[in-house]
Amino acid sequence: MKTPGNFEVAVVGGGAAGMTAAISAARSGASVVVLERMPKPGKKVLATGAGRCNLSNAKLDASFYNPEARALVESVFKCFGPSDILDFFRELGLEFFQAADGRIFPVTDQAASVVEVLEIELARLGVTVECQAEAERLIFREGSWKVQTKGGRHWEASRVILCGGGKSYPALGSDGSAYALAAGCGHTLITPVPGTVPLAVSDPWCHLLQGQRLDVQLTSMIEGKPVRTVPGEMLFTKYGLSGTAVLDASDEISTAIHRRNVKDIRLVADLVPFLSEEKLREELSRRKGRGFPKEKFLTGLLPPKFGPLLAKEFEAGGIDRLARLLKARTFTVTGTRGWNEAEFTAGGIDASEVTPGTLESKKQKGLYLAGEILDVNGRRGGYNLAWAWASGFVAGKTL
Repeated sequence: MKTPGNFEVAVVGGGAAGMTAAISAARSGASVVVLERMPKPGKKVLATGAGRCNLSNAKLDASFYNPEARALVESVFKCFGPSDILDFFRELGLEFFQAADGRIFPVTDQAASVVEVLEIELARLGVTVECQAEAERLIFREGSWKVQTKGGRHWEASRVILCGGGKSYPALGSDGSAYALAAGCGHTLITPVPGTVPLAVSDPWCHLLQGQRLDVQLTSMIEGKPVRTVPGEMLFTKYGLSGTAVLDASDEISTAIHRRNVKDIRLVADLVPFLSEEKLREELSRRKGRGFPKEKFLTGLLPPKFGPLLAKEFEAGGIDRLARLLKARTFTVTGTRGWNEAEFTAGGIDASEVTPGTLESKKQKGLYLAGEILDVNGRRGGYNLAWAWASGFVAGKTL
């Protein structure tokens, strides 16, 4: 039986991983308290997928995560895998659908539906949810834990599940403060950097084309070597580049900039990926023969803003130069945007310091870590939320 302040499981953090961990632990028969620093749990979940909540992905497996974490991710998915995640939400009463690209969303298209079914289940199971309870210290003595929160309150528990998140979107609750709790228990922090983040680019096109969107194929180049090639949207902004292709290419770039201080970073954009360079030259030659006005030379290939911008390139170098430019326009990356614009955190507590299949700390018995606090980061498209659900459930069910 629980007494005030005394539980079998204390979950630090009421985000995606924390709520799932609490449900899992309570279903196993444990008395559970969730300690959340924000006024309500699930604040960050509400913002995911532009408010739609991209629950998971039909192509879910460990290959979509950072190489250092893949063995751990695979061990967790063996215990609670893609179909288990969907069964979990179906049991909670959430209906969902699969988009053409494999992403999975609630049928309501509202993240609020996801948070609500989780809250209903927490209440049904009798989980105590304490909001505005920010954990400041974890103390382990004589086989039990004491979680001390701001204001001098403390909560005793047999086990602690640390789900404090990373550093992205700090206004929504995850500001990196949970790293210190893990470090205080002997864990190693891999330097967190903004992940899936817009990039700062020094280029006049960004100013001239501000607000313009374009479907491209984008290749990231770090110190002269190609790293990743991705299709998707590129958005020109006053500070540089954003859009899905840029976000997908940003993780290795952010790590290189913030951890290794690399300066030579470029993005090479194929602005007309629907035509080969040979076909593009043929089309440009045909247009020249038909007497297309120079400022409308690219009409039908690119949005109107590009015509005046590239007219000088055509005049200076002719068709060959213009074709090369359109197939490989290079942008120099000078930095990344900050934590308020990063969708995820790359970095966190060293994934090798938790036990595969249970997520119990190798440093401290009775401590478990789940979700974004670990150095586990997935691709954009539901992979990070899928990790949160799966790791939370696995950490919670281990009694």
